[in-house]
Amino acid sequence: MDFPQLQAVLEQIADEVGALPGRGRSADYIPALAEVDPHRFGMAFADVDGRVHGVGEWQVPFSAQSITKVFTLALVLAKDGAGLWESVGREPSGNPFNSLVQLEYENGIPRNPFINAGALVVTDRLQSLTGDAGEDLLDFLRAESGNPELGFDLEVAASETAHGDRNAALAHFMASYGNIRQPVPTLLTHYFRQCSIEMSCADLALAAGFLARHGLRADGSRLLTRSEAKQVNAVMMTCGTYDAAGEFAYRVGLPGKSGVGGGIVAVVPGRGTLCVWSPGLDERGNSVAGVAALDRFTTLTGLSVF
Repeated sequence: MDFPQLQAVLEQIADEVGALPGRGRSADYIPALAEVDPHRFGMAFADVDGRVHGVGEWQVPFSAQSITKVFTLALVLAKDGAGLWESVGREPSGNPFNSLVQLEYENGIPRNPFINAGALVVTDRLQSLTGDAGEDLLDFLRAESGNPELGFDLEVAASETAHGDRNAALAHFMASYGNIRQPVPTLLTHYFRQCSIEMSCADLALAAGFLARHGLRADGSRLLTRSEAKQVNAVMMTCGTYDAAGEFAYRVGLPGKSGVGGGIVAVVPGRGTLCVWSPGLDERGNSVAGVAALDRFTTLTGLSVF
């Protein structure tokens, strides 16, 4: 699809999404995110060669939140290989992203790397491998997005820390089973900093490009094998939108990962990556307008994995 066609599709989607009623509510359980207008909207597409097209507020930074879990997972796989899968599963949880329910009867092994418990395990492993998980992740995101100005939003990190009792409970519970290596306070510091990183739709679409390029970074070097890139995309498809992954696959038909900041990243293998942002969330924590926009994109373009 050439530039004029793609831009026309994005503009049509923006017009249609703008007419959606309601459009959910911002993540009010994180005070620093609760004040963001749920009606804001941006969308970007980055092709595998790094060309980016966008519409709306596609260059406005927002809190990436759980979308960053994709990148920590990729970094751990790149540095440590398949050993990670001994500590975290690859199955949908069927429960809310911050649930403690399954951990006890599954011996402290979280169902997948995208629920909070699983992401804590991945961040713990990255911290063990690098000595500074937050900075390692930030360096990677700056390089892949081409934006050296990316940084942590310390207000959001402090807000999550002050209201992070459930994440602390998850980490301590898994530590009691020997599935956490770092001191829990250290792990939580890096986890909350990771989630607070601010990026725009353009930044995120570019940064996730290695998944569309079957593991190749923006500079052409290899981060993941083709098999590992496939694995990350597969887990995104089955687990990337909390306990609504089946509905997302049905409507959108692409591997995707959402965050409660209102962003969603989606991958079109071999073609490019999408990021859409609108802070109004549904009851499962996914952007109402974001899911609708991605649904329209795959319907209008025919670009899906099915």
